[in-house]
Order: sequence, then C-alpha cells, then structure tokens
Amino acid sequence: MKTILSRDNPTVRRLHALAGSARERRKYRQTLLDGAHLLAAARQARWPLKELVVSDHGLAQAEIVKLLDDAADVPILHLPDRLFAYVSPVDSPSGVLAVIDLPAPPPVKPLRDTVVLLDGVQDTGNLGTILRTAAAAGVGDVLLTRGCAQAWSPRVLRAGMGAHFVLRVHEAVDVGARLAGFCGPRIATALTAGARSLYEVDLTGPVAWLFGAEGQGLSPEVTALASLTVTIPMQGMIESLNVGAAAAVCLFEQLRQQRCR
Repeated sequence: MKTILSRDNPTVRRLHALAGSARERRKYRQTLLDGAHLLAAARQARWPLKELVVSDHGLAQAEIVKLLDDAADVPILHLPDRLFAYVSPVDSPSGVLAVIDLPAPPPVKPLRDTVVLLDGVQDTGNLGTILRTAAAAGVGDVLLTRGCAQAWSPRVLRAGMGAHFVLRVHEAVDVGARLAGFCGPRIATALTAGARSLYEVDLTGPVAWLFGAEGQGLSPEVTALASLTVTIPMQGMIESLNVGAAAAVCLFEQLRQQRCR
C-alpha cells in the first residue's frame, strides 16, 4: 500500500480531475467508483479495477478492509482523510474509491426486447436511479441522447449502484436510427389530451419507453417517435411525478403484466 501526502502529486491531480470533469474522464478514458457497495458490485460482475484508493476513515471500517483484502491483486493507494476528501466525487466521502477504465460503446445491434430511451436527463441522481430501475426490471439496453449527463460519471455510477455492470448503456445515440426497426410500441408519458391510462395498455410485449428531462420533457424529435402516449393515474392535487419515479411505475407495471400473462 502506497501512501501519498501531497495535493501536488500527479496521481492526486488525476484523481481530482476524474472526480469533477467529464472532459478529463474522456481524456484519461477512466472514471471513479465510490463506496464499498459499488466496488463490491463491480467485483461481483468481474469488472476490472485499475486502482483502489482508501482513506484513514476507510481503513477503520471492517467492510472496506475486507474489500481491500479480497482485491489483493489491485494496487492500493492510501490518502489522509483531508486529501481523500479533495479527490472524492461526493460531498460525504465514503472512505474508498476505485479507478476503472471507461468501457467501449456497446455494439449496435437490432433492438428486439424492451428498451429505455432517456432524452436530455441531466440530473445525475435521476439518471443513475433510472438505470438501476431498468436493470431491476430486466431491461438490457438503455439509450441516452446527447443532452443527457455522462452515464459513467462518478455520481451517476453511485446512484446506479451496480446497474452499469449489467446494462448495455448507449450514449449520444441517433434515436431515429436506433428505433427505426423496433417492432413494439414506442411509449411516452404525457399529460396531454388523448393519452391513455398506463394500466389500460397491453405491455406484455417489447416496449420502447421514452422518458424526458425534468421540466422540459421530451424534445420534439423524440416526441415524434412516440406511437402512443400514456398517463399515470394520480389522486389528489399531484399532477406529475419525478422522471425516476415515473420510469419505475411504468417499467414495473410492464413487469407485472408480463408475469401475470
């Protein structure tokens, strides 16, 4: 285990850049995993770790010490708590980080099963939550338009809690081209007149779900791809849901229908 004490160390500067800059992550072709749970998920998925970084606080936690012992094949860096906080991508440092290489884009293949398309979702928490929900619902492919947050940013990875390791995440997609041959309905959620109740629509086959950003919703380009709009029935004064919650309701209603088939 190597200990580093200076902010001026090149490794510390690189870690700080990976934590805060999408451009630097693209430059180095690397990103950071934060927290013992996410690192354990990566190890379970046999995702290769390049480096482990641990703080004094982390070394005092049995869970993290066990994780380090189990990853004896990975180089380990030790940083004092103040230096670890400097390179941490989150406000409350967990005590352990891992460096991983950014993966190559998934191969472009015909989409035959249910797929989720996210249009301009920039909130990292929402994006990670939707990826986690998609993985939990058995979705294999998630498509992101150019307006979305970087899928492999540390904050999205933390919110996804391992979903990235079981999904095929396609970034900066040409949505029209990717959905051109899709055989199922392309469904968007909307509050517009003519939208059908989610619970009245047959969702037992493959569906392309189209979800837009908070406030702005779907872009005109993606809206034009929808073959059906649905609404989620709600009671009281509430008119709409957070995009992460809406995606969860839709995906698990589809899963419910498929299991009751």
